[in-house]
Amino acid sequence: MSMRILLVSASLIALASAGAAAAQDAPPVSDPAPRRPNVVDPQSSPPLIVDGANASPPSAPTIEAIPRVWSPAPRDGQGRSAYGLYLSSRSALSSGESAEGADLMARVESLTPEQPIVREQAFTSALLAGDLNLAARISPDAGVSPVISEAGVLVSVVQQLGAGQAREANAALKAHPIGAPHARAGALIAPWVAAAAGDWETALAEPNPTADRLIVFLGRYDRARLLEIRRRHDEADVALKALAQDARTGALFRLAYGNFLERRGRREEALAVYDAGLAAEATDPALTVARARAATAGRPPELPSLREGAAEALTIAAQQASDEGANEFAVVYLRLSLNLDRDPASLYRLGSTLSKANLEGPAQATLQEVPDDDPVVYAAARVALGLTLDKADKPEEALAAFRQAEGATPSDSRIAGLIASQLMKLERWEEALTVLNGPLLNTADQSASVRFLRGAAYESLDRVPEAEAELWAALQAEPNEPSFLNYLGYLWVDMGTRVAEGAAMIQRAHAADPEDGNIQDSLGWAQYRQGQYETAVDTLEQAVAKEPANAEINDHLGDAYWQVGRRREAGFQWTRVLTLDPDAERRAEVERKLEQGLTDVAPPTGG
Repeated sequence: MSMRILLVSASLIALASAGAAAAQDAPPVSDPAPRRPNVVDPQSSPPLIVDGANASPPSAPTIEAIPRVWSPAPRDGQGRSAYGLYLSSRSALSSGESAEGADLMARVESLTPEQPIVREQAFTSALLAGDLNLAARISPDAGVSPVISEAGVLVSVVQQLGAGQAREANAALKAHPIGAPHARAGALIAPWVAAAAGDWETALAEPNPTADRLIVFLGRYDRARLLEIRRRHDEADVALKALAQDARTGALFRLAYGNFLERRGRREEALAVYDAGLAAEATDPALTVARARAATAGRPPELPSLREGAAEALTIAAQQASDEGANEFAVVYLRLSLNLDRDPASLYRLGSTLSKANLEGPAQATLQEVPDDDPVVYAAARVALGLTLDKADKPEEALAAFRQAEGATPSDSRIAGLIASQLMKLERWEEALTVLNGPLLNTADQSASVRFLRGAAYESLDRVPEAEAELWAALQAEPNEPSFLNYLGYLWVDMGTRVAEGAAMIQRAHAADPEDGNIQDSLGWAQYRQGQYETAVDTLEQAVAKEPANAEINDHLGDAYWQVGRRREAGFQWTRVLTLDPDAERRAEVERKLEQGLTDVAPPTGG
């Protein structure tokens, strides 16, 4: 019965971290408070997404990257042909080796500069890999999709700003404002570039009120900060106060306004702003930290430099792109941001976004780079690293990363939940129970998911009464949760104690989640245990179709075949179980059944 824990292994992390979103969507630790507000505009149009491996946009010229007939084939100094280099690059990119793929594609581009698609792919792969110098050098500027051409302008502007050529960057933006699909990033960075160039008239211009709402709000916010940098404090106060008091934007800008008031020495007013924010958003960690700092007369956050402001503009553009599913765009914007300011929080976000874009190798390498200067950022990065490692089937390494996160923020109960889940995935039940029964998780207001995990751990250790108590408590808290219904229902059915009641619970779980093969297996097994063998065969066949590599489900189907007289098919299913890496107990039982068959017994009548 201990192997039953595998039926819910996919949901353990999400359940234990109390909504910590299947790993890449939202890390289960407090996301480091951004220096800019988090804004999502539900009415904005999502940009065109560039696929990481197939990077040429749909509207690119239909020219073959490498001609079918090319004699002689271009070769590099080592004798490698453009054909071979191109194929090797595509293979590396598709397997997530973005740096190697970008390098190989750049070599192809140098051999075939007349090939526009090769140039586009070399440019895009260089961006995703973070080689901005290469991207700027080979940026296509004519006859290509705006996805590529506008990205090229953005890269050039950022490179110029980073090289201290702000005037050139500002002139380029004035001559060619960045258009769709990168218009938002261009609009957000433009005021900071203008300010760095000394063009304060452009930098402090009011945003176009008819523009994208996101651009308008953030444009007003940036203008207020630039006014403060320019020491026009009264105007900055008016602008920030209006944003903080606006019903549409107050939640986003109260923190920024409070920070401004702290910098101006108006601490009591800052506390009032923070209190108003906490009254509306009681769990906002950034406001909580800010209030504590202001209450003790701590040092308020400094204004960003102009270069840092430009980097933050790209970070917020990346966040919005990621929210819209354009993770490749987000990667590009974050690469550009880090080129201006090596901010650890942006480095963490880049790693998380690379993982969302299915670039797991670069994601892990990036997350490993996040320093431990800020414990919260470091912990977030280690959690994200652990989740990518677990996704890559490296559970022990994932656990080590979660332990590092725990070391940085030892009082975070969500990280404790992740550690407990990972220990259970590794079948280290006693260690998992130590965490689950520890002070961070075993609290008066503990979640149903923690009780569920504790019950599953007890069941795996054959501590059935304790398991039943915890699973029942979890179910009382969330009576319609399919995982809870299925687990406790299966426990009762399999033990033969409360079969009818357990079967009814499993039926409810199946109705709530009919596509879950594991729940369907529980339903079939409940039918089997009640002597409904023909019905069980149909149900278990469907379960095997959904989970063909599951040893337990195949075993159950073999038993059902035997009971309806389909002995040859039963033997086939049991033989198949032995190929699916069953545990030692199941292997021994299946081998016995292959030799002796099943002993016919009357169906259980318990329940």
